[in-house]
Amino acid sequence: MATPRALIVGMGIAGLATAMRLREIGWEPVIVERAPERRSAGYFVGLFETGRATAQRMGVLDAIGNRTDRDGMTYDVDRSGTKRRPGMGYADLPGDPRLILRGDIEAALYDQAAGTTEIRYGTSPAAIDEHADGVDVTLRTTDGHESTERFDLVVGADGLRSTVRRLVFGPDEELMRPLNHIIGVALLEEQVPGFGPSDGLILAEEGRSVWVFGFADHTPTVMFSYRTADESAQFQGAPIDRLRDAFGPEQAGPILENLFDQFEAAEDSLFDSVHQVVMPTWHTDRVVLVGDAAWCLTLYSGMGASTGIAGADLLGTTLARNPGNTARALREWEQRLRPFIEVQQRSGRTDGLAMFVPQTRRDLMMRNTMSLIGGNKVTRGAFRSMIAGKFKEKSLDVAAP
Repeated sequence: MATPRALIVGMGIAGLATAMRLREIGWEPVIVERAPERRSAGYFVGLFETGRATAQRMGVLDAIGNRTDRDGMTYDVDRSGTKRRPGMGYADLPGDPRLILRGDIEAALYDQAAGTTEIRYGTSPAAIDEHADGVDVTLRTTDGHESTERFDLVVGADGLRSTVRRLVFGPDEELMRPLNHIIGVALLEEQVPGFGPSDGLILAEEGRSVWVFGFADHTPTVMFSYRTADESAQFQGAPIDRLRDAFGPEQAGPILENLFDQFEAAEDSLFDSVHQVVMPTWHTDRVVLVGDAAWCLTLYSGMGASTGIAGADLLGTTLARNPGNTARALREWEQRLRPFIEVQQRSGRTDGLAMFVPQTRRDLMMRNTMSLIGGNKVTRGAFRSMIAGKFKEKSLDVAAP
């Protein structure tokens, strides 16, 4: 019997994890990546137990590491820089998420997958034609060369604006739910003056916020978030100008000004609108979407990396359980995963969004009160226990065999 071939589109977390798992179950994975080379370290991610359990089972958890510094503090600050109150940082949340960079996970997976997987950079699908016995994919390189190959399975792991999703399932505007928010994310060259190397900072105002995530052995990352009634207008002009406008007309103050300057100068940054992908199904008989291409929980959920790994792991398990019957494997995969993902999506657009960007004055008051209690060493434990139920789903090993 011939070895089944899978085309994996996208070399992010979900794509690399899928390649690793498919190789483990006897498939021949081929990765195509639109970019000309591997990406840089990227932005902050939190790895909850869902992701840690999967990474442990796949043998990459130790390589992923943990950049959480328990000696660092997280401070709630104001624009003037005069207010500096100990607050509740991301690492203090129930579930003890590991603070890492996206590239930490990608590097660990790449080291496992690269030696046994063909990787083609500067390549993306131009057409996908599915048949009962395979999928014909026309691949186009950046220099315009096209060729068509047959695969037994196509995996779209190519992110929020997935080419595979658009070619097979329909246009973005029919499948992407806008949250009417913009994010600006960057690696900082240095910590904000006056704070420790691994300290975190949170400046939260109604409808807008700035989070600085500190690490044990790396410079921090920053995430600007703000609400907007006109997404398209946010992409007219330079991102730094839109950020300054969104946080005006008040004076920026020393902390914001420093972060604006560092964002503008950053070599690695992201400025984008926030969407979730909402689809009636993530698969056909021989094409499946994983990670952000399928569900995109958003950064506000804190579960994008964890579900990307878990979805890939579970896909390998169901394919191995259903040899020669890809359609049944994909149905089983989605039936098990979808309820879990729907809970995470709901959290990302409700509690998670309000935690990162207070939507109303009441949200802001509640956030400040929660941070005050959670930032106090005496009351932190009791407070974590009180809100633990909201984070219970982030600890489920949804991909367990």
